[in-house]
Amino acid sequence: MAFAFLRRLLALLNTAPVRIFFTLLLAFVSARVCVALHTPLPWMIGPLVSTACVSMLGGATESWTPLRNAGQWTIGAALGLYFTPTVVALMAGLWWAMLLNIVLALLLGLGFGAWLHRVHEGPGRFHVAGLSRTTSYFAAPIGAASEMTLMAERHGGQTELVASAHSLRVLMVTLTIPFGLQWLGLHGLDAAVSGPRVVQLPGLAMLVLLTGLGCWLMILLKRTNAWFIGALLASLLLTAFGWSLSAIPQWMSNAAQLLIGISLGVRFRRSFVRLAPRWLASVALATVVMMLLCGAAALALSRLTDLHWATILLGTSPGGIAEMSITAKVLQLGVPLVTAFHVTRLAAVLLLAEPMYRWFYQVPSDSQALE
Repeated sequence: MAFAFLRRLLALLNTAPVRIFFTLLLAFVSARVCVALHTPLPWMIGPLVSTACVSMLGGATESWTPLRNAGQWTIGAALGLYFTPTVVALMAGLWWAMLLNIVLALLLGLGFGAWLHRVHEGPGRFHVAGLSRTTSYFAAPIGAASEMTLMAERHGGQTELVASAHSLRVLMVTLTIPFGLQWLGLHGLDAAVSGPRVVQLPGLAMLVLLTGLGCWLMILLKRTNAWFIGALLASLLLTAFGWSLSAIPQWMSNAAQLLIGISLGVRFRRSFVRLAPRWLASVALATVVMMLLCGAAALALSRLTDLHWATILLGTSPGGIAEMSITAKVLQLGVPLVTAFHVTRLAAVLLLAEPMYRWFYQVPSDSQALE
């Protein structure tokens, strides 16, 4: 009877609700530790690192999709509040910098993919079995990790290699740049004040409703990052037209960062450590090189604008849109510019990734060649 009770107890502990609860508890404790240690982005980096470590050690961590979506929704709505009419007017004059950022991202992606293929395709100690041009190409674009994995699957690529490359890149950028900026004492530069600064419950309820409608519309249109982009666009439009409903409570922003940190951390399962170590080492090396090149581009662009290079670095960095925008918000480094840089880059990568793949690498069929 005791054995049966123990077996039922273990089965109960292995259910999804229990795994989610203990993952949230782990994330909360690690966030509070990071707050005490004064680390940058404690509510995101603490949960990210702790859940990643426990996951790679084989722990039963789990991220619940509705909670992750709620986190993206909250962050999108909070970032949209920075796009006041004055800020939008100022940013309209920086369209050329956003265009250069798109060109930089596309070139880095092409170069990264070509280098990965060259290093790992041929025989030798760096060979990765079955590596195709499709896999190396879709592992390289900056942004839209989930969509790149789906595109790779559609074209016959190795999805596990593509997903691991994007996960490692985002992890490295998220951990490196915030700590680097804090170590250099770069915060509060180019700070943009959000529209509404006071939490008003009726206005907050209306903001939740309207941004929720934006998310719903993006889901209907099957757009990428629907919960983040939908809330961002709805909040942005409201603020740009001068409608100040309410600020986002700090506890909601902290909770959203925690949920996003969990969603990143749980990607790193035990299998991730065993997955083609040479492939992951190459991705890590390429990520460092891309960060250095983005830093050089940020310095160059800062000379052509009145913006600090740290703000432009966050906008050009090869990290995820939510993570870099949160970094800009917490460190007060030009939130609207960073968000706009990432949104326009994401749109361009999603729009151009497959056409560029077909143009550069896809071999035409015999019937197409004869036409």
